[in-house]
Amino acid sequence: MEFRFTEEQQMIRDTAEAFLAEVSTAAAVREAMATERGYSDALWQQISEELMWPALHIPEAFGGLGLGFVELAAMQEQMGRTLLCAPFLSTVGFAVNALLVAGSEAQQTAYLGDIAAGKTATLAFMAPGSRPDAAAIQATCRSEGDGFVLDGEYRYVLDGHTADILVLAARAPDSVGTEGVSLFVLPASTAGISREWLPTMDQTRKQARIVLENVQVERNACMGEPGQAWPALAKTLDLATIALAAEQVGVAQQALDSSVAYTTERVQFGRTIASYQAIKHKAADMMLKVEAARSAAYYAACIADEALAGGPLGSGLAEAASIAKAYCSEAAFFNAGCGIQLHGGVGITSEYDIQLYFKRAKSAETLLGDAAWHRERLAQQLLDGGEA
Repeated sequence: MEFRFTEEQQMIRDTAEAFLAEVSTAAAVREAMATERGYSDALWQQISEELMWPALHIPEAFGGLGLGFVELAAMQEQMGRTLLCAPFLSTVGFAVNALLVAGSEAQQTAYLGDIAAGKTATLAFMAPGSRPDAAAIQATCRSEGDGFVLDGEYRYVLDGHTADILVLAARAPDSVGTEGVSLFVLPASTAGISREWLPTMDQTRKQARIVLENVQVERNACMGEPGQAWPALAKTLDLATIALAAEQVGVAQQALDSSVAYTTERVQFGRTIASYQAIKHKAADMMLKVEAARSAAYYAACIADEALAGGPLGSGLAEAASIAKAYCSEAAFFNAGCGIQLHGGVGITSEYDIQLYFKRAKSAETLLGDAAWHRERLAQQLLDGGEA
């Protein structure tokens, strides 16, 4: 597959780069991360109303721009470069994709327009201490009257304490594995839902705990057939994984750029440390990681476009997502770690931004499975023909 940006895609990328360089400065990131909410409402409204970024790949019929996943990946990369503090990945990477994949026309009409206009959303599916597979779904749903009753607990929910709309995965009592899984979409204000911010190492992206206690929802809140939602959820998670991988490319690129800039200024023994061969070799290794990761991420974005459009290459979505996440996780963490080394002892201190990229790299690595988990998943796909 030969890939290059179209003029329109390049314009979208350049616009995102210029805007984020202005609004997502180091000072703005530090100010937002110090709050429980984790982002500026004014900035999010600007992103939603003026730039219409949440509407990027929402179909025009539902108030969106109708663009593709490659455009989304290009934007995610720039967000990774600036560590944008905003509920974009949770809203667009998770919830919007869930609605596009599993939502009925009525649900898409009801929620996608609101998201395009600035409402935030997220997806919750993982129980405490679980891995990102079907076994992670431990919340339960039971049919009662004209609707369902949901109970359970979720962890690691991106922006779960502030989202306006929730997409929740739950399973029928006594079901196991991929059987009995259902998806529900509902307002976060629904009675019986409690939400709590959970501080983590990476404060540039907030996570939350969500508890459901006898939450009663109508039958039209169920996305698709009850108990048959795992294929749709798996596809949604693969799409979110690709969006996250593109962001990791941005983290890796900025870790390289900021480290090279530092080494060209730092003088030791009468010369800049960038002039030493060992430093050049380290920077070359970092650049190689970035380029390999970028290739994997944008190939996966092309496959994601095919999957959303029902194209023939869409069947390779899970494989492409795992390849991208494995490469991009290692690239981001390797480059951020090398960046701290190239900065010397001061790199891990709070005064320098490289430590923020290191924390984001580690957080993003564990989110939706690390490189080892995805390679294990690839082995199952390629050797056994199974699904992780």
